[in-house]
Order: sequence, then structure tokens, then C-alpha cells
Amino acid sequence: MAKGPEKNTKNKALHTKLLNRKKIKLQEEKKEKAARLKALVTKMNQKKNSNESDSI
Repeated sequence: MAKGPEKNTKNKALHTKLLNRKKIKLQEEKKEKAARLKALVTKMNQKKNSNESDSI
């Protein structure tokens, strides 16, 4: 019995590597966005609290 053609594992490995890189990049962007939003909310809350204390 003859075997079929050899499998092309090189391209599969490169594709997996690229997909993993893309997934990690998206996760990092999501974390950075969440951190920026958290900082913005904190800043706005401080500003709101300082305005309330000034008016009292």
C-alpha cells in the first residue's frame, strides 16, 4: 500500500503561530482599553467629588 502525500505541517505551524500572535495582541489591546477606561472613570469620579465638595 502506498502512502498518500506528506502532510504540510510547516504551513500549519506558521498559521497556528500567527493566530496565537493575533489572539495575544487582541487580549493586550482589550486589557489596555479596560485600563484606560478605568483611569478615565477614576479621574471623572475625583473631578465630580471635588466639584461637590466645592459647592458644599
